[in-house]
Amino acid sequence: MNKMENAQFPNDDELAVSLGSFKSKEVQVNGITLHYVEGGQGQPLVFLPGWPETWWSYHKIMPELAKHFFVISLDIRGMGISSTPESGYRKKEMASDVAEMVRKLSLGKIHIAGHDIGAGVAYSFAALYPELTASLIVMDTPPIDESIYKLPMLPIPGSFYPWWLAFNQVNELPEKILEGRISFVLDSVFDGLSINPDAVNAFDRSVYARTYNTASGIRASNGWYKAFAADIEDNKQYKKIEVPVLGVGGSGYQMIKDALPPLTTDLTLCKIEKCGHFLQSEKPDELIDLIKTFLVEIKN
Repeated sequence: MNKMENAQFPNDDELAVSLGSFKSKEVQVNGITLHYVEGGQGQPLVFLPGWPETWWSYHKIMPELAKHFFVISLDIRGMGISSTPESGYRKKEMASDVAEMVRKLSLGKIHIAGHDIGAGVAYSFAALYPELTASLIVMDTPPIDESIYKLPMLPIPGSFYPWWLAFNQVNELPEKILEGRISFVLDSVFDGLSINPDAVNAFDRSVYARTYNTASGIRASNGWYKAFAADIEDNKQYKKIEVPVLGVGGSGYQMIKDALPPLTTDLTLCKIEKCGHFLQSEKPDELIDLIKTFLVEIKN
């Protein structure tokens, strides 16, 4: 059990310290503030989370990986205690935030890894800033393309339906009805997309609820979804990713397998068995091993 388990609403400084020698920091980029947690030593490995999580989504894998890499887990634009501006949620704009952070922190070339929404940002970063990219890790969610328009309007009987993909693009209504009630959404998503829902426990969910329970937090995170149409057009313009790419999936593996080969020149695909969408929580040990193996092979 995490030693913060019984604490009530610890702040990000306290959460970082609970993982060992990690620190919570901020950096100014592109007119906004980005919050991140860093620790370890070695070549930089930057993690980008997705919806409905924060940097904390990587807490189970950060301590072990920090033995080998300088680990950064970043609250992307609109997430956690990073800024929640009215605009800038196209993934290429968010990738620009990351690039500016990399330059300001003098990180040089980074290994960049993203899950869910963060995977789209990481992909844009690798496509737009190859000079800053050592490798790319895409977790359970492929870069968005026009296939998303083919999702059924109604759920297929017996399957879990990703209703939020459309709902999160509605203007104003989500924050009006969900402010202070986001826990209902979190429970639906974590329970529905997990093989083992307890892997994202009540404490974790309280950490995420703190972020997404406000009108500004809901509005900003929904901005990631409202940018999808622009992201699709942006992604069409990118050249193939030439750095080594690891595509790893649980329940989203088939999507990863189908989407990444045409977008890459040096691709490794891995499936984590008996795992839902939230790889970092459900199968942290397996994910750690895959990441270490992939990055060691690149080094050699």
